[in-house]
Amino acid sequence: MSAIMEALKQFEATEANLAKLERLWSELQDLFPRGLSFGAQPEYQDRCRSFLQVLRALPAIDGWKPDVTPPDAESIGAIRFDLMELGDPLAEMQLENSLWAGGDQISEYRFRFDQKRRALIRDELINLIAQFDTALREVRHTFGEPQRGQKLSGSLWDTLCNCLDQIEVLLGSSMQKPNSWSNLKRHLKFAECQDLHDIEQFDWPNVKRGLEQGLYGENEPLPVSAIDLADLVAAKPRGPVTVQLQWSNLTADGFERLLFTLITNQAGYENPEWLMQTKAPDRGRDLSVTRVIQDPLAGTRRERVIIQCKHWLSRSVSLPDATVAAEQTKLWGAPKVDVLVLATSGRFTTDAVQWVERHNSEGTVPRIEMWAESHLEHLLASRPALIADFKLR
Repeated sequence: MSAIMEALKQFEATEANLAKLERLWSELQDLFPRGLSFGAQPEYQDRCRSFLQVLRALPAIDGWKPDVTPPDAESIGAIRFDLMELGDPLAEMQLENSLWAGGDQISEYRFRFDQKRRALIRDELINLIAQFDTALREVRHTFGEPQRGQKLSGSLWDTLCNCLDQIEVLLGSSMQKPNSWSNLKRHLKFAECQDLHDIEQFDWPNVKRGLEQGLYGENEPLPVSAIDLADLVAAKPRGPVTVQLQWSNLTADGFERLLFTLITNQAGYENPEWLMQTKAPDRGRDLSVTRVIQDPLAGTRRERVIIQCKHWLSRSVSLPDATVAAEQTKLWGAPKVDVLVLATSGRFTTDAVQWVERHNSEGTVPRIEMWAESHLEHLLASRPALIADFKLR
């Protein structure tokens, strides 16, 4: 069993126990005696024992877990009697409201659990999205325009089905299945010519968009050490402003995610996606996006842009790297590649820069853009939220 499946197994067991805990907490509230009630409550007491047993089985999350004890029926009965004797309705109301306040801790555990599970599956989900994209393009290349009634089958179609099955396992119940999920499953099962069209044009774009939106937890806060920002201003800090970013804080996958987030949130860019370049020597992934160019006189035109991500800290992009990358764009299917972006956390050699400039001046397709570390630092300077998200300072 793989490491990710071992981890998922632990999360699944925890989620099962958490569901039991939530159910038992609800049952305890239903069984708890109303008004003045004394004497043994065997069914309620058995539920209390079960609740505490399940609670002990929950693992901590970041060192924390709920510390909840169900209210004791005998003790609460006595307190209710005393409050009635005193005739204090406000105190009675406060008592009733406090009995089940521990449920907030159970809700907090559920919230933290869902966050951790999303973090667990994030990288594997990105890989499966890229695999599905690649397999779908290869299916279209292999079958072309299938004839009506033709069944789509074979290893490539099996890859699509397998990718979606794996995604479903990863999602579990912690991430809601995106819109068009059931349509995508149905069309993959029917596997006829019209189903391929519907998957390409409607189902997969909607599903992928929903999956990508759920990847990064937009509502999750970043750690901030300052207690009061006014104190920072009052201290009147001075000194040089650091321009260079800490690219070493990123992994290769992190560098790709940074660029993917950049093009996803940028106006004038549409349909961002990860591509799996299996023919590349390093099996690296590229990004694809449509650049929308508005011209008030000529109208709107769109360019297909491929971005090669090279998270290189100790070497520069050389002439052979640039020429090989340009040749590889011919391997991608329609639509044609208009622009190739070589994005690196390092620099370009002099001969690579000269070759790219000559290549572009001759009007050779694709046009090549060089995004070196200095260019990326310029782009990110006006996007401090991304710098913080990816811990580049």
